[in-house]
Amino acid sequence: MQLNIVLVEPEIPQNTGNIARTCAATGARLHLVKPLGFSVQDKYLKRAGLDYWNDVEIIYHRNYHAFNEQYPQAPFYYVTTKAERVYSEVSYPDECFFIFGKETKGLPEELLLENYHACVRIPMRPVIRSLNLANSVAVITYEFFRQKSFSDFQLQGFLKHP
Repeated sequence: MQLNIVLVEPEIPQNTGNIARTCAATGARLHLVKPLGFSVQDKYLKRAGLDYWNDVEIIYHRNYHAFNEQYPQAPFYYVTTKAERVYSEVSYPDECFFIFGKETKGLPEELLLENYHACVRIPMRPVIRSLNLANSVAVITYEFFRQKSFSDFQLQGFLKHP
């Protein structure tokens, strides 16, 4: 089982750091598609990821075309506010890629139209434009693992009822 989180041209280092931490906590692989809106040496990126950087596999791609060519048969799901289908209505395969766009613009509309059947959305109130990117990744990531019964996750805490 392998979940892949793909950030296409992320712009805000704190979001990417938080997403890296989510990937470390879940074992998801993180793909960063260039150009990035920050340096990977950015102190805010490092701070948001805390000391989990060694626990996440990060793969860099020079652009979206190069990323797409590397995984021609992989199941891609495009997360966008423009989709009709809700993310929780889909039964995800054991290996898949969730693709997220940049914070200010999302994914290009032509890419979404070409892949309309694979677009999913997170429902929210109509007065809100979108969720924060890191929060969106967390919602989608945990839905994927919920569907897999949180296999290989620690399910019990250490707190005991008195």
